Amino acid sequence: MPPILVRHASLPGQPASPAAAWARYEATRRLTEALAAPLGPEDQTVQSMPDVSPTKWHRAHTTWFFETFLLLPGLAGYEPFDPAYAYLFNSYYETVGDRYPRARRGLVSRPGVAEVTAYRAAVDRAMADLLAGSSEDLGFLLELGVQHEQQHQELLLMDAKHVLAQSPLDPVYASFPTSAGPGTGAAAPRPHGWWAHEGGLVAIGAEGPGFCFDNETPRHPVYLQPFELADRLVTCGEWLAFIDDGGYRRPELWLSEGWATCQAEGWQAPLYWRAEPEGWSIFTLGGRRPLDPAEPVCHVSYYEADAYARWAGARLPTEAEWEAVAEQLGPAGLGEGEGFLDPKGPAAGAPHPRPQPAPTLVGDAWAWTSSAYLPYPGFRPWAGGVGEYNGKFMVNQQVLRGGCCATPPGHHRPSYRNFYPASARWPFTGVRLARDERSAR
Repeated sequence: MPPILVRHASLPGQPASPAAAWARYEATRRLTEALAAPLGPEDQTVQSMPDVSPTKWHRAHTTWFFETFLLLPGLAGYEPFDPAYAYLFNSYYETVGDRYPRARRGLVSRPGVAEVTAYRAAVDRAMADLLAGSSEDLGFLLELGVQHEQQHQELLLMDAKHVLAQSPLDPVYASFPTSAGPGTGAAAPRPHGWWAHEGGLVAIGAEGPGFCFDNETPRHPVYLQPFELADRLVTCGEWLAFIDDGGYRRPELWLSEGWATCQAEGWQAPLYWRAEPEGWSIFTLGGRRPLDPAEPVCHVSYYEADAYARWAGARLPTEAEWEAVAEQLGPAGLGEGEGFLDPKGPAAGAPHPRPQPAPTLVGDAWAWTSSAYLPYPGFRPWAGGVGEYNGKFMVNQQVLRGGCCATPPGHHRPSYRNFYPASARWPFTGVRLARDERSAR
């Protein structure tokens, strides 16, 4: 594999000793296992649609990543745990080798959950040897592997939710704490506040020391017109008004492709909503319960978000506008708060968007932007196999910003670029409105 060249080779707070490096690695691996623990072997094998991967696959793929990019080139005498796993658990790294079709991952019943657990344990032991005995700088590759597994922790949760939602029994992944769970009949949310930005020439993208993905670079100037950004996400109660006003029946609100998708898929409400005789209910990782109008709406596509914004007399922000406000507010204004994923282990209960009583830019649902996922001016992917991580997907996707209730700590940075196809609904995706300054008068 060619050498890895990256601007962020030196990380602030980077483990200064093998013991510290191992602690960071091991904590991440332990958290993945804790997230999978509530799911039985049957739960971990199901693939409910082509975009969803089984939990078992997530556990194996993140292990394959460390084995492929760190152990095989870096640990003398290391032999693959099972040579067949290089084919089964490669996701999309074409330069590394062939891969099993993504849409058929749920058909692979063997290796089973126990074998994947053994695979993870064997790679962990080898990683301990590597970190204890290596004289080379593994800082970037180790951090990339950790960040990669953290991304898959969020994917594991949203994929498991989609799997469990297919059952008519509405199974519970984990219960919510009785004192803090959603669906508690909270008071109506406060009205939208707006953060004003004067526009002009701004700079977006990552800079300075610290880890970032290659798609966050290089930092570059962008010219903005004056605008305002909502200081909270759109709520379920506001979305109910959109539904009641015929939002899913009015083609004039929708992009042509969005309307065609809405009709073909039969959308009448966000994913996991269901009309009951007594009102709407929602399926969560804590089971099915009555809809809470005060909590942020979640599991809506870009097409739905765009239609809602048009109905509301507003629009979706660009990713440059979102990032400009993030930098204007500074770290204290992002409002990352306490997420479900904690470095010491998963929080009690199950992740789900919570009402937002105070202004916050980082909410419990990813905010769709109107920006297509494209390379920044001067973008260069990483060298080597890991160069396929982001750049090859820069087409037919929309950028999302802000993080969600299942996003690991540290992934809420202002420059972070999430991305999904416009029709995606199974991620924790929501809506934050923007408007031009002249329309706010």
